[in-house]
Amino acid sequence: MEHEVLIKNDTVVLGLLAVTLGLVFWTSSLKHPGWQRFYAIVPALLLCYFIPAVFNTVGLIDGHASKLYPMARDYLLPCALVLLTLSIDLKSILRLGPKAVIMFLVGTFGVMLGAVVAFLLMGVIWPSAVEGDTWRGMTTVAGSWIGGGANQAAMKEVFEVDMNLFGQFVAVDVLVANVWVAVLFFLAARADKFDAWTGADTSAIEDMKRRIEAYQAQHSRNPTLSDLMVILAFGLGTAGLAHFIAEPTVAFIESLPKEWKLADYSLTSNFFWVVVTATTIGLLLSFTKARQLEGPGASKVGSVAIYILVATIGMHMDIMAIFRAPELFLLGLIWISVHALLMLTAAKLIRAPLFFMAVGSQANIGGAASAPVVASAFHPSLAPVGVLLAILGYALGTYCAYLTGLMLQGLAG
Repeated sequence: MEHEVLIKNDTVVLGLLAVTLGLVFWTSSLKHPGWQRFYAIVPALLLCYFIPAVFNTVGLIDGHASKLYPMARDYLLPCALVLLTLSIDLKSILRLGPKAVIMFLVGTFGVMLGAVVAFLLMGVIWPSAVEGDTWRGMTTVAGSWIGGGANQAAMKEVFEVDMNLFGQFVAVDVLVANVWVAVLFFLAARADKFDAWTGADTSAIEDMKRRIEAYQAQHSRNPTLSDLMVILAFGLGTAGLAHFIAEPTVAFIESLPKEWKLADYSLTSNFFWVVVTATTIGLLLSFTKARQLEGPGASKVGSVAIYILVATIGMHMDIMAIFRAPELFLLGLIWISVHALLMLTAAKLIRAPLFFMAVGSQANIGGAASAPVVASAFHPSLAPVGVLLAILGYALGTYCAYLTGLMLQGLAG
């Protein structure tokens, strides 16, 4: 339902978000015992995400009408990916081992199993919720939660989902996925306790962090104006180059024979190629003298871009939407709970660190736009791991979501 909002000008909204982020980081840095106790319970990153959601919910802003998220996704995310990977040690990523991929695949299976369990449980709890074409709408969420927007759109076409039903499940997708992101941000601040519970070996992750921190300490210096301008040149310049390369690449792929079904792998998605290109360039630059830009703070500038992205993601969440279609949101919450339970169980069984569980999950549920955000909550240098797993999700999304749709169709009769 349409509602009047107080602030419609995106320039004003961006200013509001900037002030919000500034206040969160300022208060989190204070030595006052009250603030220290507060932030010991509520992570700063969670507030950067949740406060814009409150603004959207109370009608102060309209996140869906705003153009800030597309801006942050298309401009700031590729910029951040380059700046966060400049100082990366690729060998350290490879030494992380297979558990990250295992947790990602468990996450994919959890989405598929969760769809079936949620459908069956709602058939008992709230039978009317799964009558008719509900199963069709669920296929679009499966596409989104395994792959991304391109896979979601593919499922809409494959299973001929009605536009009204599609809109309802987009709301379910956004709200439930954002609730889960908030949980992951909350857990990230308690990674040590989680890893102690699972008995995880975090030595490879800690080694990677130490290498990055040692490099930062060795080359750290106060940035000059020239340093900052060069950092922005690399970040925004690469973002522009990524878009420049992506457009003709997509056009070329779309010209290839349709029977090759390259769209099933999200290869016709402009955003896919932007992310892949930016990450690849960042990794290549890490082998050059450009890596020295970490000294004056390349990753800090990248982190600023990430936090602005977090705020624009949060402003899409309407906390009260659950009351407008409670049966569908209950279905979504059951669905994501199965995914979460399976991830927790697998992490315990294979002694996987929280980082692998969180990033493996978000590479499915959130895709390339938010997986590096969750990864960087643990350490900025870990952002590329989220991107690499999310790209794998793009490849699996259409096929696994289609299989999920066939299972739901069978259950619906």
